[in-house]
Amino acid sequence: MADKTVKLTTAQAIIRWLANQYIEIDGTEWRLCGGGFGIFGHGNVTCLGEALYDHRDELPLYRGQNEQSMGFAAAAYSKQWLRQRFMFCTASAGPGTLNLVTASALAHANRLPMLMLCGDTFLTRLPDPVLQQMENFNDPTFGANDAFKPITRYWDRITHPAQIIQSLPAAIATMIDPADCGPAFLGLPQDVQGWTYDYPEVFFEKKVHRIRRQPPDANEIADATALLKSAKRPMIIAGGGVQYSRAVAELTRFAEDHQIPVVETIAGRANMLNDHPLNIGPIGVTGSDSANAIAEQADVILAVGTRLQDFTTGSWTAFAKDARFISINAARHDAGKHMSLPVVGDAKLSLAALDTALSDHKGSSDWVATAQDERKKWDAYVADNVSYGDNRPNSYAQAIGVVNAMCDTRDRVVAAAGGLPAEVTANWRTLDIGTVDVEFGFSCMGYEIAGAWGARIAQSEREPQQDTISFCGDGSYLMLNSDIYSSVLTQKKMILLVLDNGGFAVINKLQNNTGNESFNNLIADAPTVPEAFGVDFEAHAASQGAAAETVANPAELAEAFKRAKASDKTYVIVMKVDPYEGWTTEGHTWWEVGTPHVTDNDKVRAAHVDWESSRDKQRKGV
Repeated sequence: MADKTVKLTTAQAIIRWLANQYIEIDGTEWRLCGGGFGIFGHGNVTCLGEALYDHRDELPLYRGQNEQSMGFAAAAYSKQWLRQRFMFCTASAGPGTLNLVTASALAHANRLPMLMLCGDTFLTRLPDPVLQQMENFNDPTFGANDAFKPITRYWDRITHPAQIIQSLPAAIATMIDPADCGPAFLGLPQDVQGWTYDYPEVFFEKKVHRIRRQPPDANEIADATALLKSAKRPMIIAGGGVQYSRAVAELTRFAEDHQIPVVETIAGRANMLNDHPLNIGPIGVTGSDSANAIAEQADVILAVGTRLQDFTTGSWTAFAKDARFISINAARHDAGKHMSLPVVGDAKLSLAALDTALSDHKGSSDWVATAQDERKKWDAYVADNVSYGDNRPNSYAQAIGVVNAMCDTRDRVVAAAGGLPAEVTANWRTLDIGTVDVEFGFSCMGYEIAGAWGARIAQSEREPQQDTISFCGDGSYLMLNSDIYSSVLTQKKMILLVLDNGGFAVINKLQNNTGNESFNNLIADAPTVPEAFGVDFEAHAASQGAAAETVANPAELAEAFKRAKASDKTYVIVMKVDPYEGWTTEGHTWWEVGTPHVTDNDKVRAAHVDWESSRDKQRKGV
């Protein structure tokens, strides 16, 4: 008996197949794809749009205002779901699709799954050149969509309807693989979207996926065990991969069993509660004096679920040059960085195996006491840093402190790019596990609002009673704010704090710290601005349907935050902060930036010499 088939267009088959993919999470089945974000154009509306309409209940489609922000929202959705579920983004051929490039790079850098279903030019080439086609004069197969190849983990252009039988499972397998996780891109030529094929019905049967857990190699565990037993001053760096592996309990148990201090990366914030006695604070350029102090002394460092980027390592100056590294990571590429002893495997399984292998071995109580003393000093600094009154200028830290004191323990905090990631990382005191999203993997301005919208969509599926709270600078707000409107339209409430410092103040700070004069970062210092004036952010947010108010100081912010919590729709609170005063000045390691080696400016020359004076601390390695 011949296999049963069903005649469908390529677009219909893609959406029907997606709607039948599920994932098991803690014994419960969820649809693997939570839906999508879409802006229609001629490249995707007639065929893919037709297919999506027929599955609008199974795969809800959120109408975005900008393709880049749609991608940010999809990335934040995936992050909230700990990479266990994803959203798709669909855009028309040409500029709509190219607007997703930045979002794809963000998802790639952060190892986040996101599926892009994007229009492409006609495969037959009969109507060429078509509207929005980017012609390549010597290679007609090479188009705008090829720009996604270096910033996706899986890329394909569907040139025949039958290809999706292979391509769709391959894309999904990539997106949910802990080692290869990242964005997938399918280019869909406009004619191919509507072409039909007799698909086997078995292709559309319900499939339940499970995230693979790769056990570590026994020899690598043995090597890591021997090195840890030799350590006099061991330390753990906990990265974002700890949460993605859902290994928080194993990390905590391991640290407690063997009495090893733990520091957190930016992506790993909220791996441990603020008051856990072994939580010594965030590490690196935007870290804490406490974490950086013990990092300088540690002789063996166990890095778990981190890619060890420069803000974590202080451009590799944060550690003793002879310190040894062990890296537990599902991705071989990350496990072997900087001459680490690699343990390639799932964090949960690897920590459990290492815990067993170490048996009753414990670190030095004196070393733990030293780390805890450093943490007490840092806690005192943060308490003072977030306080207000005594005519102190308004600051990011004060706003963070107000929210930290008043929010619910399970509320989610979002920040990205500019000065706020550093201020949130340094000053936020974790109230519950997995409640902080500081996007600094790609340091992408504009993520703050769009990401909060995507996180809120995910949050509403499991914790609808909680709030998503976004800290946003005025620069990022002006760059990408239209998802305030999206959140109001879709009734996905978020609380947005717009902290206005008159421009790109953190880059102005870097400019000044390297001896340069303020130039083109603050609005007041822009050379082509005859007369600077501020934006009425309250009125602008209100025009998008949000409730909004402006406050003069942190005390008023506290009262406004109560109203925001009580509101049933998106609430925007605006407060001016000082662009020069009130920054967190402690807790920073050295960071490598390019400074002029030759200049006629004495201040710039002196700053270059001072900056380079720390380079001798830098570890050499691959």
